[in-house]
Amino acid sequence: MKKLYQLGALTLCSLIALHSVSHAEEKKGPPPATAVGVDSVEKRTINQTIPVSGRLIAKQAGEIAARINAPVDKVLVDVGDKVFAGQALVHLVSDRLKHQKELALAEQERAQAALQTAKAQYNIVSQELKRLQRLRKSAAFNQARYDDKRLEQIKAKSAVSEAEAAVRKAKADMSLRELDLTYSKIVAPYPGTITLRQVDQGDYVSVGQSVLQIINARDLEIEADVATNRLSGLKAGTIVSATLSNQTSVQTKVRAVVPEENPLTRTRAVRFTPSFDPTKFKLAGNQTLTLDIPLGEVRKVLSVSKDAILNKKGGQIVFAIKGGKATITPVKLGDAMGSYFEVISGLSEGDVVVVRGNERLRPNQRVKAMGQAK
Repeated sequence: MKKLYQLGALTLCSLIALHSVSHAEEKKGPPPATAVGVDSVEKRTINQTIPVSGRLIAKQAGEIAARINAPVDKVLVDVGDKVFAGQALVHLVSDRLKHQKELALAEQERAQAALQTAKAQYNIVSQELKRLQRLRKSAAFNQARYDDKRLEQIKAKSAVSEAEAAVRKAKADMSLRELDLTYSKIVAPYPGTITLRQVDQGDYVSVGQSVLQIINARDLEIEADVATNRLSGLKAGTIVSATLSNQTSVQTKVRAVVPEENPLTRTRAVRFTPSFDPTKFKLAGNQTLTLDIPLGEVRKVLSVSKDAILNKKGGQIVFAIKGGKATITPVKLGDAMGSYFEVISGLSEGDVVVVRGNERLRPNQRVKAMGQAK
């Protein structure tokens, strides 16, 4: 009887404890909302860039060649010397050229004298012909003599033309001799720096032979080989940022896209004009720099924060907040742009997504936004 009483008491205590637990759970209610960081889905400007290596190209650079055949008398400059346009660089031996000029001058004077003689002879014949014409109606007129004099006049006129041609020839020859004498002094065609010296005193140079090489480092352009599928954002006049080797950021402007493609690399050369003073940075030809090439035209697209993206079963999802709950939303993404992805489908402008704490969320879990992520 005593055991039966103890069993009843134990059962009664269990029922009371069970009722207390059930009552406590009913009093506790649903779990509190989880605090998460959020961000909104908005339209943002996309302006993606990729780094491309470029090089500085001198617009004025090349060889300085001799224009006449002559020995070298003096070389007035050396490698590294800065020169100005028109500065004398090399003197060629010019003694023979001076004598040839004097000879040409004498020939010009002789031709001019011969022209004066031919003109005087023409005037004499013309006067005699006029006197015979005045006798045409008199008995003293001689037709045969008149005809002969007309032929003499024609001959004298031809002699004048021949003498005039000789004068022109002598003047042209004189100009050539003066030009040769001028070319005996080789001058800088533009300002720059001598990069290579190829002759010395006593060397014999021929027409077209290179004697020096020069580069104008004050007038530079930038050239970069850009992939053909990246050219859509490079229109003439487009501003492109660049970084020099000393990490200085500068601005450049697209001047031209060269319409010739390298079939091996599938790239085209693009020329940029610096929007800065190259002399300020002591730049040099073939120096490299990095250009931030835009991947396409600037446009506004719907975007979502990269922190909101979760990879689940081979796809991308986000937790969008709807009615205070975290709802799984599959999304299709496009290009990346900084800390955002372009949204192709799955979200609309103004949607709010979880960007912090989303790794531990369960579908339809109650959440509380703790501020918008920036």
